[in-house]
Amino acid sequence: MLVYNIKLNKKLIFKTILAVMLIICISIGIAALYKVLSSFENKNNNLIEDAIPSSEVAVLTAENYTNVLKAVHDDIDTYIGQKISFSGYVYRVSGFSDDQFVLARDMDIGNKQTLIVGFLCSSEKSKDFEMYSWVNITGEITKGFYNNSEMPVIKITSIEKCAKPDNTNVFPPDDEYVPTAVIY
Repeated sequence: MLVYNIKLNKKLIFKTILAVMLIICISIGIAALYKVLSSFENKNNNLIEDAIPSSEVAVLTAENYTNVLKAVHDDIDTYIGQKISFSGYVYRVSGFSDDQFVLARDMDIGNKQTLIVGFLCSSEKSKDFEMYSWVNITGEITKGFYNNSEMPVIKITSIEKCAKPDNTNVFPPDDEYVPTAVIY
């Protein structure tokens, strides 16, 4: 029978366990920090990618329509010269000149109620399109005035009739929408 006399160094064991636990905690902290920063970076990259138009002409959709409309109305000077394309229906009110109309959409505000929202547009061909007819336009954002108020005006470069889309309504702007210097 062999008998070994082992003397345990309690201080060394305690220090070793403490060091291992510290290494594990630091590793978990670094991994968590990396995950948080990478998701933040991805979110920012997506915002940057979304903010840069894939072509020279930014295309508005039913999903981004009111966000872009609000951003442009809030800061017209930033968007002057931006080329834009979207569809809507022709809407006129008294006081418009023959070359003006609002390219409109109906915004859902709840309880089956809607408001007419849209960009004021200007084109020599405006009078060729009837009220409530659906058109697709391409144009450039300029600064104009209506009823002594400064507002964005889309100077139309191309306008054509189009079919009424399945989804004609748009929703109010998002609270988390972050405007940029260009429309995506």
